[in-house]
Amino acid sequence: MKNKTETNDLNEIVVVAFGCSVPGSYVSREALLTAALATLPSRGLKILEVSRCWSSLAWPDPKDPAYRNGVALVRTDLGPRDVLAVLHEVETEFGRVRGATNAPRTLDLDLIAYGRMAISGDDLCIPHPRAHERRFVMGPLSELAPEWLHPVLGHSAAHLAEHATVGRDALALALPGSSLWTSASEAGISAPSRKKGDIPGGVA
Repeated sequence: MKNKTETNDLNEIVVVAFGCSVPGSYVSREALLTAALATLPSRGLKILEVSRCWSSLAWPDPKDPAYRNGVALVRTDLGPRDVLAVLHEVETEFGRVRGATNAPRTLDLDLIAYGRMAISGDDLCIPHPRAHERRFVMGPLSELAPEWLHPVLGHSAAHLAEHATVGRDALALALPGSSLWTSASEAGISAPSRKKGDIPGGVA
């Protein structure tokens, strides 16, 4: 499994963001995220690379439990609607209950981008309409593929991470070799190996 995304691949790559603010039956948020990611390959979503784990305060109410967030780069033969259906299925399996908007949750899996596709419909909107505003999405994406370009806005992931307006407190936490990515590696998930010190606000 390759550990570095080539620039030419970015026109085809699928970007999935993941997050968790309550661990449910797991010992930690990181453990739940690791377990959830490990289910994706068997559902047709081959994970190429996973960002470090990031921490961010809940939004819009910072008094709610804080989040662990990250991004995975994925290859798949599934269409975008099928990918979204798989993500929702996994969310449900891990205890996600859809209630109040922005409420604490066990698992959030968002389809951020599907190659260069731009679709706006009632059942699917890609690229994700708010991801470019969120540092806890663009920060992890920029550490994996800083040159990735937003299919509609045309800005790079690095630019969007620097200028994000939501979740400005987001910081990278888990380094390769930590317990999170040790577990992920055992599940066949590749953690990033490059230095991340150039990510604004990140922990090198």
